[in-house]
Amino acid sequence: MIELVSAERCIKCDVCIRVCPTNVFDHGEDRLPVIKHQDACQTCFMCEAWCPTDALFVAPQATPVADGSRYRDENWLIAQNLLGSYRRELGWGQGRSALEADGRLAPEREGMRMLSVPPLGAEHRRAAEGHQYDIGFSVAYSDEGEEVEEEPVIPGLDAG
Repeated sequence: MIELVSAERCIKCDVCIRVCPTNVFDHGEDRLPVIKHQDACQTCFMCEAWCPTDALFVAPQATPVADGSRYRDENWLIAQNLLGSYRRELGWGQGRSALEADGRLAPEREGMRMLSVPPLGAEHRRAAEGHQYDIGFSVAYSDEGEEVEEEPVIPGLDAG
């Protein structure tokens, strides 16, 4: 079950909010994701897996931990190398440590732009099959060192 959102590591990209199939997160102060509906968490680890900066910790259990639990102690989780551990186990990279190894802090602090892709409108999507969810996503990118081409026009998507 989701237990921790690190305010220090979070870059407020909203990936956790968008990938959560049960809407556990909401925006808090300064757009920092907060655990709003912990009881709805399925312990699917999607938020932890997709977090680009290892700012989340999902405890490997389906019930909330006690208030004084070490699973809610960010310093202990860091010392045990548990923040981002699920992402590493999947082989999805090192998250925050990869950013730091490259001398980067976070996309918006590096002068990168955020490409946000909203969910398609109902008229542009096929019927859901099984347990599919209609999510959008954001990706940090930079044109540095690349030739800039005109942005593609996606039919039905407003330019503004």
